[in-house]
Amino acid sequence: MSDEPDNLVLRYLRRIDERMERIESGFAQMRSEMATMRNDMVLIYYRLDSVEKRLDRIEKRLDLTPA
Repeated sequence: MSDEPDNLVLRYLRRIDERMERIESGFAQMRSEMATMRNDMVLIYYRLDSVEKRLDRIEKRLDLTPA
């Protein structure tokens, strides 16, 4: 006998199950990528913050800040 069931409903349920597994796998990959992007954005924020602080110090040393 073949591995395929004779019941048409079971055949469709197995196809649905396979598709759901692919969808779940895709979502897991997307969540991982989004977490990486979130971490990268946090790092960019901190670097921009440090650049802003350094620029403020330079402006103060050059007396470029408004009184």
